[in-house]
Amino acid sequence: MKLPRLTVPAAVYSLLLAGLAVPVLAADAPAPAPAASTGTNIGSGIISDIKVEGNQRIEANTVLSYFGLKTGENFNQADIDAGLKSLYATGFFSDVKLTRQDNALIVHVAENPVISRVAFEGNDRIETKDLEKEVELKARSIYSQDKVQNDVKRILDIYRRSGRYAATVTPKIIKQDQNRVDLVYEISEGPVAYVEKIRFIGNDHFSGDTLRKTIRTEEYRWYRFLSDDDKFDPDRLQFDQDMLRRFYNNEGYADFQVKSATADLSPAKDAFYITFVIEEGPLYRFGDVKIDNTLEGKDKPDLSALVTTRKGDIYNAGEIEHSIDAMTKELGNHGYAFVDIEPKIERDRGKRVASLTYAVKPGPRVYVERINITGNVRTLDEVIRREFRLNEGDPYNTAKLQRSEERLNNLSFFKKVDVKTEPGSAPDKTVINANVEEKSTGEINVGAGYSTTDGPLANFGVAEHNLLGTGQELKTNFMLSAYQKDAEVSFTNPYFLDRELAAGVDVYRNYQDFTLESSYISDVKGVNLRMSYPLQEHLQHSMYYTIHRNTISNVPAPPFGSIYILEQEGTFLTSAIGQTLAYDRRDNKLSPTRGYFLSLTQEVAGLGGNDRYLKHEAKASYYIPVAPKWTLSFLGAGGYIFGFNGQAVRITNRFFLGGDDFRGFFDSGVGPHDTVFRDALGGDEYYEGTTELNFPLGLPDELGLSGAVFTDAGSLWGTSDTGPNVANSSALRLSTGVGLLWTSPFGPIRIYAADPILKQKSDQTQVLRFSFGTRF
Repeated sequence: MKLPRLTVPAAVYSLLLAGLAVPVLAADAPAPAPAASTGTNIGSGIISDIKVEGNQRIEANTVLSYFGLKTGENFNQADIDAGLKSLYATGFFSDVKLTRQDNALIVHVAENPVISRVAFEGNDRIETKDLEKEVELKARSIYSQDKVQNDVKRILDIYRRSGRYAATVTPKIIKQDQNRVDLVYEISEGPVAYVEKIRFIGNDHFSGDTLRKTIRTEEYRWYRFLSDDDKFDPDRLQFDQDMLRRFYNNEGYADFQVKSATADLSPAKDAFYITFVIEEGPLYRFGDVKIDNTLEGKDKPDLSALVTTRKGDIYNAGEIEHSIDAMTKELGNHGYAFVDIEPKIERDRGKRVASLTYAVKPGPRVYVERINITGNVRTLDEVIRREFRLNEGDPYNTAKLQRSEERLNNLSFFKKVDVKTEPGSAPDKTVINANVEEKSTGEINVGAGYSTTDGPLANFGVAEHNLLGTGQELKTNFMLSAYQKDAEVSFTNPYFLDRELAAGVDVYRNYQDFTLESSYISDVKGVNLRMSYPLQEHLQHSMYYTIHRNTISNVPAPPFGSIYILEQEGTFLTSAIGQTLAYDRRDNKLSPTRGYFLSLTQEVAGLGGNDRYLKHEAKASYYIPVAPKWTLSFLGAGGYIFGFNGQAVRITNRFFLGGDDFRGFFDSGVGPHDTVFRDALGGDEYYEGTTELNFPLGLPDELGLSGAVFTDAGSLWGTSDTGPNVANSSALRLSTGVGLLWTSPFGPIRIYAADPILKQKSDQTQVLRFSFGTRF
């Protein structure tokens, strides 16, 4: 008896057809398998034979292995349904049908086509190579509607991450011969959905403008074209909630909560409206602040001086974290490697007081079992390992691990540094995993600008900061301006002799035209040998040897020039050795906002050559964050140089003061001068100090504008040149002024206006000072 041909439902296709959110297939795409009735009774009996028909690429044995039924088994509806589902699940077939001829079972299959190529059309904003990386279907893979839908979702996710929520993706197929197809994704990118408005509900103590400056997401403004923060990002929205909590907790609101954070997309899908619903809670002050130290040992350090939270002060979670970090580091320095400091806070909501106890107790004794380094393709393992303050076998220390990650970031070899720990092979062991993502360490600098000192200037430099992955640095730099020409080649090995000893050599030539200041031209050619090493974590000692030949020329002869400058004319060889001791606790070396820096330098010349002198110079700076983005800084410096063996100090070795070092005065405008020709002679002794407050101007951060008010004070005096025409006064000079600082897309621009309040008649003053520079 011949039964009618049976078809079985394609569950996968039915689900897809029911849930499509975007059009998936064009009219010429293969239709999904028609639903069939699996409830039809196919009868009973023994399967005498199973045949496969319609297969082109896939072997019959492969089809039967997925189908699962074998000859000699009974006809069973449940087993047949399971076999059909298994065949559909492979993704190889667009349709599967069964027929029975007597006791033989015929499996009819229609294979999914092979994809010849995958193409993208309409993607102007996102490159094709970036889309190709995301999609699963590639050329020579098997076409599947499931995979097409997944790829459509991936493409839409890419566009949403770039802010284009109105994007649509329509996949189409073009049939080819031999059961092959071309798959084309037609993309309509749509407009960028910017954040149109950010609202806060429940903020009674802080304005919306203040809170908007606290979070990362920003409202759309035309001038924010260099930033993506005005595009909606769900991950950034979560980060913004954390930023709000941190802000309120640091301002004394310990009970602060974000009730909800919603982002509503406009009907046109071109704008987002973000709303934060918050509950501020009451303002707390610190109550009693105690330290409960349960550590054992006679030499436990006194931690009270490290605690910055004081009774009566406004509650500040940031100060609690800062105090814990300081105590942890101090205990680590005293050998307490396993320490846990837990802040216990008891709130009295009626009195609005938060009592705080720092519970200092022994932590679990854990040792570093292994340090794994991954992600470094070019950089040698040893370059990364030597930056760790922990070694395998050492007691685990959180502060040292954080310092290790900070040192790796300071190398500037990596886009990303991720240092994490995981349990080791025993409860008292831990494994440190350091994953890095390398970035290009080669650099080509082309610069142009203008300054009051040098006039128009240009520079060109080539540098490799991680030479052959060894961490060594090789760089060259050339600078040309109206009054100066520099050329330099430098090489630095930061771990000379496999020790934490940085050694390097510089070969340079420096040509400077001092005609305006002192009526001479200086041409210096020389070599520096240098090395430095840390005495402690933040204390650095440097030594150097320099030998250079200096030619002083183009001095006008009397009566057209100064006799004191003419005496300096000629070629001289200087051979000097020096050292510097520097202690650096700044939070950032380039733009510090907190911390201090101290340095002391001595240099002695006389190991051969023509010059004999001893020079001392000290510098100090201190930075205080008085408010968010407000930094108060104090800078000071002083120096003294004297000649020995009866030799006077040559003009090129003397100190000069003015210009950027002392605003309100011309370059080399302070100190000893020839009063007839107004030539700066330089001095043997100086001191200077600066008090400066940098502050925001209330403009959007993207503009990069900030202001400054400052006071410069100091003096320069002492010279071997004597006579009625030499002005040499140690009197105090003082200037005060304002500045405008712009970190522009084209480079830093600085404009200072200063009024020299205290000055000498021989000093040369300059009210307005301007500098502009850029690098491409």
